[in-house]
Amino acid sequence: MRSRVAAAAPRASNADVRRRMVATKRRDTPEEVRLRRVLHWMGLRYSVDAPPLPKLRRRADVLLRRDKVAIFVDGCFWHGCPQHKSQPKTNAEWWRAKLAANVRRDRDTDRRLRAAGWLVIRVWAHEAPERAARRVKRSVARRRASTAGTARRGTG
Repeated sequence: MRSRVAAAAPRASNADVRRRMVATKRRDTPEEVRLRRVLHWMGLRYSVDAPPLPKLRRRADVLLRRDKVAIFVDGCFWHGCPQHKSQPKTNAEWWRAKLAANVRRDRDTDRRLRAAGWLVIRVWAHEAPERAARRVKRSVARRRASTAGTARRGTG
């Protein structure tokens, strides 16, 4: 739980920026929808925008509960993509702190889910959905093979 209250977001620097920020979706972004479409085509079934852990107030974009796989589709701006991140010039200090907090929260989420036995997969929004889906499918197949082996040995 956070011990301090986050500073209120500053006013948008102009009307175009405000329209862009208001239009930014929290879920069902085009990148998420394209990835989900390919995953479904590959035969994977999942939950959308779901909490992996009951007491964790964070939600995975795509969740494969049976396999304990949480997939996050991270936007380059919001999550600090090393390839495409940018730093706003207006309200720069507020944005620097906000974006850094997003990255810290992502790492904390990864750590907590892994500690609870989940496989965490991060997909950048710029990544081709077919490529990302193949990576997910391979990871799920490895995880299933690993847990099936454990179950056969009677240790799982």
